[in-house]
Amino acid sequence: MKFFLSTLLALSLVPALGQSLPRREANPISPQVEAMYAKGLRFLATEQQANGAWIGRYSGEPGVVGLCVLAFLAHGEDPNHGPYAQNISKALNYILDKQKASNGYIGNSMYNHGFATLALAESYGVVDDPRLAPALSQAVELILSAQKRNRFDAWRYTPDSHDADTTVAGCQIVALLAARNAGLAVPEEAIEKGLAYLKRCRSAQGGIGYTSPSGEKPTLTAIGVTCFALAKKKEGKGFATSVEYLRENLNYRDKYYPYYFEYYMSQALFHADEELWENWNAKNIRYLGASQGRDGSWPDSKGKHFATAGALLSMALNYRFLPIYEK
Repeated sequence: MKFFLSTLLALSLVPALGQSLPRREANPISPQVEAMYAKGLRFLATEQQANGAWIGRYSGEPGVVGLCVLAFLAHGEDPNHGPYAQNISKALNYILDKQKASNGYIGNSMYNHGFATLALAESYGVVDDPRLAPALSQAVELILSAQKRNRFDAWRYTPDSHDADTTVAGCQIVALLAARNAGLAVPEEAIEKGLAYLKRCRSAQGGIGYTSPSGEKPTLTAIGVTCFALAKKKEGKGFATSVEYLRENLNYRDKYYPYYFEYYMSQALFHADEELWENWNAKNIRYLGASQGRDGSWPDSKGKHFATAGALLSMALNYRFLPIYEK
């Protein structure tokens, strides 16, 4: 293999150095949040199929399955012996089954690949499965090779895309950062080039657009702020103006991708300004409490399983179990 041969060897020699689920700080979880989260997990567990995926137009996509894995782990569920261990195991089996042996590509789009890679990265070190290390390494190498072929040093819908957009790019950057956090030797240059693309799509007002600074939106800006914050690149006027842009849009709700927005907005605010996050989080809990169905799900045109995973993950900072949520 190429770049990751040395990484694979290191991972195989020192598995104990992988990440582990950190203990949540001694901040109390409100009964409302716990009840909502537990109800949402029960819905996902009940609806999961024998093959590890869920039924629906998008629910069988590896990226959605990956988000569901993250929703379980973000609650601090024991992935090896806990009540949802089999759900996590089946979902990871599904993701691994969808990975192409030839190049490590997971699914049929870089959206799927990015979120599935993130799930592998967050599972590595806490899930007792020796297949995760080589699968994660191959998945990361696919992201890096796709970036090298891209004229913007970023990503779009396929590994061979020559154009780019901030949603796909943000997904890959977060996956790379999670993999690096898990112990893989992700080149800093790859992170820097990905962030440079996001900077080029940032307007003077701090908002981030889809493929350029024009048409900036809170959802896209939240993606960018999340990436810069997780990369520990929070200095400078650009980051501050983006955070201010989000502050000015604190009551925004994305009409088309509501739970995708919440998933990123929660991370962006938590890492950028915890007091601001606490303000938004209180409003988000009320919003989610009013919109959660009796079966524990949240409705969305992209499917209940995608929506439920996104909604749960938007509350997951209250628990702070996932390594990617560490400050």
